[in-house]
Amino acid sequence: MSALGRHILAEFYGCPPEILNDMRRIERTMVDAALEAGAEIREVAFHKFSPQGVSGVVVISESHLAIHTWPELGYAAVDVFTCGDTVDPWVSCNYLKQHFAAERLTAQEILRGNFDFEASRKAVNF
Repeated sequence: MSALGRHILAEFYGCPPEILNDMRRIERTMVDAALEAGAEIREVAFHKFSPQGVSGVVVISESHLAIHTWPELGYAAVDVFTCGDTVDPWVSCNYLKQHFAAERLTAQEILRGNFDFEASRKAVNF
């Protein structure tokens, strides 16, 4: 049996602070990243912090995209979680790297709901 979903934990470094502090731009970029991957948008919620930073989530039928930014550090933490086989979360990550003008992207993919014991046995179980 395959995993129910793919969850990418992405870190974007070297982004221009003016991009990461612009809530409307971040919101539009996150929505566009979901659409670029073929996701269906359900809800969108973003918040601008004072004096800087943005947090938000794009809820999609296939799960979600979430972001937290630290403009003063040129850093953004992003989760892209998709369920099913129709939406590739890497499409969204690559879109975000380009549109956030990130110098560097580091990411790891975690399979969620992996019922294949052999494939998941390296995971720590509590």
